Amino acid sequence: MNTMNDKYLTAKVGKTSEKIVENIHIVANEPSMAFYRIQEHVRKVLPPITEKRTEVLRLQNDLRGNCFDVEYGVSAVKSIEKANKSFSKTEELLKTAIFLKQQLKYEGSRQKPRKKVSHNSVYKRFSAHIALDLPDLSDISGVVRETSNKVESMTKNITNQSELQRSHTTLH
Repeated sequence: MNTMNDKYLTAKVGKTSEKIVENIHIVANEPSMAFYRIQEHVRKVLPPITEKRTEVLRLQNDLRGNCFDVEYGVSAVKSIEKANKSFSKTEELLKTAIFLKQQLKYEGSRQKPRKKVSHNSVYKRFSAHIALDLPDLSDISGVVRETSNKVESMTKNITNQSELQRSHTTLH
């Protein structure tokens, strides 16, 4: 019976040692399999994550620049709002001037023609140079600049002409 017990015991020991070896092999390889799977996952996911991060940083910089532009635009609009009173006053003055000019033109056309009397006044010479082609008032700053430049050039011309006339009269 001893031999039978020995055979039985040997079989049991063999099976048990196989299971122990198999479990040791699984336990020994399981962490390395886990690390391999983690490494495989990181290699697959890291490049797209890096690309997304650089895209987010670029978008953040663009957004910061756009915010700066918007703040600059808002401050420009606020400064224009402050100038609204001056623009509306200038617009009213221009409308009044146009109306008065039209009234003068109408009154002039209603009166009978008189004998031609030489009126060489500064106002007549000045008004003769003013054109009635007025641009659209939506761009009031351009109109004001253009009108200012015209008035300056006309006053320079009139000043130069009056100096020439004065010098002519003093010489004779």
